[in-house]
Amino acid sequence: MRILALEPYYGGSHQAFLDGWVTRSRHSWTVLHLPPHSWKWRMRHSALSFNGMVRSLIAGGGEWDFLFCTDMLGLAEFLGLAPRSLGELPSMVYFHENQLTYPVEECKDRDYHFAFTNMTTALAANRAWFNSRFHMDSFLDELRNLLGRMPDHQPLADVESIRAKSAVRHPGIETFPNRGDRQPGPARILWAARWEDEKGPADFFSALEVLEQNGIDFRLSVIGGGDARNIPGVFEAARLRFDGRIDHWGFQESRDDYRAVLSRADIAVSTAYHEFFGIGMAEAIAAGAFPLVPNRLAYPEVLKTAFGGDVDGFFYDGTANDLAENLTTLVKRVDDGSLWKEVSSSQSAMDRFSWDAIVPEWDNELELI
Repeated sequence: MRILALEPYYGGSHQAFLDGWVTRSRHSWTVLHLPPHSWKWRMRHSALSFNGMVRSLIAGGGEWDFLFCTDMLGLAEFLGLAPRSLGELPSMVYFHENQLTYPVEECKDRDYHFAFTNMTTALAANRAWFNSRFHMDSFLDELRNLLGRMPDHQPLADVESIRAKSAVRHPGIETFPNRGDRQPGPARILWAARWEDEKGPADFFSALEVLEQNGIDFRLSVIGGGDARNIPGVFEAARLRFDGRIDHWGFQESRDDYRAVLSRADIAVSTAYHEFFGIGMAEAIAAGAFPLVPNRLAYPEVLKTAFGGDVDGFFYDGTANDLAENLTTLVKRVDDGSLWKEVSSSQSAMDRFSWDAIVPEWDNELELI
């Protein structure tokens, strides 16, 4: 099958997702993409930009059997501009995020135009896939609330139309080699996420301060990074505070460097207040790190999918104090060699999310749409 893929924001998890699928797919893909910055402009202009690109390809003989896009594209707008032949293709949109439940500092800061773009994209597609059930349900529930505030002509039936064509497809992740014997030394704690307030870095560093005050020895890696102009000040303060404990800090320049940091971690921590799936955490677990995550968002869904019901030891109650208490326990288990005593090893459990496992299934599903 010949697939035309449109990605307005080709970077980060969007790029990893598309590359992971395309490189393993048995189908033939034509991928059009735009650079990963200025996301608001991408949502505004990508339908226009891709229309021009696609028309050039068609003039050169381009033909396709299926249309794939992600949530940053206004699909209804694109199909209204594109040659009629594209509107006759079966189509699917993958929601990495949405602009209705994505956090903003204040409610007045939310531009509902983008939320309606997400809605019309889902309506225009034959299928809508979400990266977690938490994501799908929270988006559709909030969409119903938004439409219910309209003064009249509330299209509430459209929410159920989207729900009927929606499915959950957790994104794929890379596989990691089985770990050998652990290198000696203090417990190695990892925090890997975008350097933004919504990821809760202040809670993480507060918990580490408790460990340090109580004489708990540990090593620290804080990776991820972000826009240097908007990085919260807690990161620089923490770099100075924990300078003598730091193994790795900031953005990892290569994928190999990133994989190496994950593969050395004993404990991977999330303090996120917003997460639709959590690829960084999933890959850290696949690399062999023990997860410690707040009992919220998509984490219960993802970990129960991987480990079944044997997951209680992976959660804390979402507060910095409980995080510190649980970290103390896990550090002691690293020290005495009993970190994984209560659950099975993480690496085999995460195999169900591997690209090699899911791509054949996804390829089959596209043929049925």
